[in-house]
Amino acid sequence: MKLVSYLSEEREQLGVLVNNMIYNMEILHPDLPTSMSMFLNYWEDSYPVAQAGELMLREGTRTSNKGIPISDAILLAPIPFPTSCRDGYAFRQHVAAARRNRKVEMIPEFDQYPIFYFTNHHGIQGPGNIQCMPDHFEKLDFELEVAIVVCKHGRNIKAKDADEYIGGLMIMNDMSARRLQMEEMLLNLGPAKGKDFSTVIGPWLVTTDELESLVVPCKENHTGKSWNLKMKCTVNGKQVSEGNLADMDWTFAEIIERASYGVDLFAGDVIGSGTVGTGCFLELNGTGKLNDPNYQEQWLQPNDVVEMEIDGLGKLSNTIIAEETDWSLLKLKK
Repeated sequence: MKLVSYLSEEREQLGVLVNNMIYNMEILHPDLPTSMSMFLNYWEDSYPVAQAGELMLREGTRTSNKGIPISDAILLAPIPFPTSCRDGYAFRQHVAAARRNRKVEMIPEFDQYPIFYFTNHHGIQGPGNIQCMPDHFEKLDFELEVAIVVCKHGRNIKAKDADEYIGGLMIMNDMSARRLQMEEMLLNLGPAKGKDFSTVIGPWLVTTDELESLVVPCKENHTGKSWNLKMKCTVNGKQVSEGNLADMDWTFAEIIERASYGVDLFAGDVIGSGTVGTGCFLELNGTGKLNDPNYQEQWLQPNDVVEMEIDGLGKLSNTIIAEETDWSLLKLKK
């Protein structure tokens, strides 16, 4: 199923996407929750009912003239109000390239345990405009990722069981203001202001059953599902990045295991994969300059259109918008 959060009559609604039409949950069954938060909190009861109703729509055994064309809908983030948001560091290729570009050795701890950081779950947004302050444009970057959402409460979850806690997958763009990020991390704390202004997820949540045919073995000595999903990013129509979710070294199951150690995970928690290899300008610029000292760095600019497309997960489109202000934290630096 493709679960879509959208705006209708100035309030959040939840629907399913079938043949480019959105159908409200009430069309599938009158007792189904009409918001993603409630749906996730009652996942084990709601999901099979919604799945059965969606199947009848796809097969034509249930008809409705109350669908909304996806092109006419105002899409929100699939999880408009996550209970938390973590982002992992799961692609060895990205980490190794970034360290090579800084002329430092690959850090051996990457292969010992998966890590993540918390980002601003109130900064989550879906397709559409990304509002940026002047300081954000000091090396503004995209990051091509996939995210999962937790669909039931758990604590001390073992990796071998963790895939049962994944409700679905969606595209994630972990927007990054690199100058702010680099400056604050000199103090060994963060990232914070370099990341908290926008994290984009969408355009919809794809449940794991729909991706079952794309499951592939995870890397050797790892545990959990992996998916063969090609990933790419374009800026103003020009492709700048490509990769595959199957290149994840640490699995989502292993990240869940670490995240839940001594900690409760809740339905609605979002967890990102981290950046795929070649999945951001920071890495691409570093590699370019390493190979050619005259390489011209590229960063996101006002009015740029960033589009991420991943097999099975759709296309996520955002436009970079400059706030009309000259207020700068960087200028306040003593």
